[in-house]
Amino acid sequence: MANPSGKHALVVEGGAMRGIFATGVLDAWLAANYQPFDMYFGVSAGATNIAAFLCAQLGRNYKVITDYSCRPEFISYGRFVRGGHLFDLDWLWHKTISEIRLDLTTFASQSAPFYLVATNVHNAQAEYIQGTAENLEQVLKASCALPLAYRDYPEYQGQFYTDGGIGDSIPVRQAYAMGARKITVILSQPLGYRKKPAKFNWLTQRLLKNTPALAKSMTTRWADYNASLDFIMQPPDDCEIHIIAPPPEFDISRTTRDLAKLDAGYAMGLKAAQAFICTP
Repeated sequence: MANPSGKHALVVEGGAMRGIFATGVLDAWLAANYQPFDMYFGVSAGATNIAAFLCAQLGRNYKVITDYSCRPEFISYGRFVRGGHLFDLDWLWHKTISEIRLDLTTFASQSAPFYLVATNVHNAQAEYIQGTAENLEQVLKASCALPLAYRDYPEYQGQFYTDGGIGDSIPVRQAYAMGARKITVILSQPLGYRKKPAKFNWLTQRLLKNTPALAKSMTTRWADYNASLDFIMQPPDDCEIHIIAPPPEFDISRTTRDLAKLDAGYAMGLKAAQAFICTP
């Protein structure tokens, strides 16, 4: 049985545009003033969703995903095949900071720690960096920098980082290791999803030949991802896990820009959040 005195953690998976589901969940919780968590763990788009939640900015990330992230300045296949970014984080960060910046003053008033997952490029290890008002925007960018799709590696305190999902896509085991005995996890894929072994490993290793540890981690990421799912489905006896996942009809990929699909995914998140609050 779970230890009632343990900390309650919220863990939010990433997934680029699939993050619209978690956006709906957290917006519904903001509207209901539902915030029972003692600690937070976010990866990539999941980290940006938690950031907006802790900044009390209802609707901010809906606008980021359905507007800014759908613009050709951010996502461009043509630019990518010409050697540029598929996801231009430099443009997105500059644009959103200038127009709909996170409320860092409100964030600073939060007492619960928020750990953002970023992958160290040198050793491909996940690092759990505590967010502050001073480093939040910088570390968020590092957590979201999907390798190859974004061709640079953000720097933080002398180290270079890439997408947190490479090192730890669903940091439930880390939350447990840091004292959480009740974990609520928001997934970006419907229940039953399992990640398959990567294809074209030779190409990944070739494209990332200058970062061999990262290349290797990308080719084995599926196993670590599925190990996190195994932990979620069969947690230790002293840990209680609650899962919020998109329904089977959730039809959004990492690069979906169809507004009707994104709106449907957001509505699914709203509905799931309301049902979760009402569950005894």
